[in-house]
Amino acid sequence: MNNAEIQIQFPQPGQWDEFTLTPIYQDADGYTRTERYTADEIPAEQAPAMQAVVSALVGLAEPWQAVQVWARLGITMTYDVANDRSEYVFAVELTVEAVNPQGGRRVFTSRDYPAFIITEPAAVEFFKFFTTVNE
Repeated sequence: MNNAEIQIQFPQPGQWDEFTLTPIYQDADGYTRTERYTADEIPAEQAPAMQAVVSALVGLAEPWQAVQVWARLGITMTYDVANDRSEYVFAVELTVEAVNPQGGRRVFTSRDYPAFIITEPAAVEFFKFFTTVNE
């Protein structure tokens, strides 16, 4: 694994179409790189994977709304029903900072919401797309 992560900030909690996405990763020489993308700058082929992240965030209990998300690539175990066996797969795991109308702040993890572990291959490719040096 690597130490790459993607940070997503939502300036207006609950308004999912407005965000800043910041991948943080190391290049081949070991230097930390950061880039910033707005919602309008996300490539069209990556939009469905971003929608999977938003879908996971919508599941937060009322009145909490995400303001910042950290996404990291990891490995998780899933159960393959068709073959009746467990298997390890890559997954994007979310950590979410949320606010409520009273000004409270709280951090939620996959322990609070198992949906914060996203195993869809498109989400994994989304993470790799933004955290790999494309020179």
